[in-house]
This record gives sequence, structure tokens and C-alpha cells, in this order.
Amino acid sequence: MDLSDLLAALNAGETISGNSPLHGVMHDVSQEALRITGELNSGYQEPARVRELLSQLTGKPVDPSVTVFPPFYSDFGKNITLGQRIFLNAGCKLQDQGGVVIGDDCLIGHNVVIATLNHDLDPSKRADMHPAPVVTGRNVWVGSNATILPGVSIGDNSVVAAAAVVTRDVPANAIVVGSPARMVRSLSN
Repeated sequence: MDLSDLLAALNAGETISGNSPLHGVMHDVSQEALRITGELNSGYQEPARVRELLSQLTGKPVDPSVTVFPPFYSDFGKNITLGQRIFLNAGCKLQDQGGVVIGDDCLIGHNVVIATLNHDLDPSKRADMHPAPVVTGRNVWVGSNATILPGVSIGDNSVVAAAAVVTRDVPANAIVVGSPARMVRSLSN
């Protein structure tokens, strides 16, 4: 088993059983992510160096228009897709095993948490992990301290208010607030 096997299983939404070979691969990849984010967060880094480290973390080129203010955290890294002209403010935490896609022109506020894994509810299977992707469309603004839970898609141009907990899909052109997040109005273009 290797990273490509793990990514195929994660992206197919397959449960990763605790103590399975795929679980072992996940832990190995996590150690690399911790090393890279440790370097990224160890002191001041020029913007080009931040993007270089993000490219190592994700295993993909990061567009020169991407800006990330460290500290930045990811416990996996290899299932993050970053668009163009995005800004991630300080303290963002991406648990990306299930897949995180951040579309073009997105603004992600301080201390945003994006989670893509749930553990099994059965105590005897609690180490099992259930992946589900989080996808943001274009031009999404996620306010500080928001949390986006596994399986959520956020439509183009939407706004997630500060401290919102997003538990279900957000339509395009919506403003959502609260915990759980609820739509308070629609934006007109």
C-alpha cells in the first residue's frame, strides 16, 4: 500500500479502518506533513518560500497568486487543491484526508478549521475514519474561527460568517451564520 492507494480509497469515500495498512500509510504521510508545516511555521518565510513549502506539502504546484499567512496547519497535505488568487489568513487548520478544494478568489479568515474526517460512532470501531470532501466554489469568504465539517460544499460567492459551524451545503450567493450555520440572506449580483 502506498499514497496513491490511500488517495484512491479516500477520494472514493471508503472507510479507513484503524490499524489497517492504509491507516499506516496515512500516519506516514502525516509525519511528512508535520515536518513541512513545522518548517513553514518555524519563523518568517518569504511568500515565495511559503508557496514552495505548500507545494511540497500538497505534492502539486501552488499558483504564484496564492497568499498564505503562517502559521498554517495540515495533518496530511496531499489532498489539498488550491485555486488562484486565494488568501488564507493566519492559523488555518486543514484536515484534508477526505479532500479540501479551495476555489479561485477565496478568502479564508483567521483560525478557520476545515475537517474532512469523521470517526466511527461505534466505540469498538472508533479508530475507523470516514472521509468526505469539503469544496468551496469561487469567490467564497469564510470568516474567522469558522468550522466547516466533512462533506460540505460552499457555493460560489457565498459568505460564511465568523464563528459559524457549517454542517451542510451552502448554496451559491448565500450568507450563513451561527451554529449550526443557517442562511440569513441571499446576495444579489
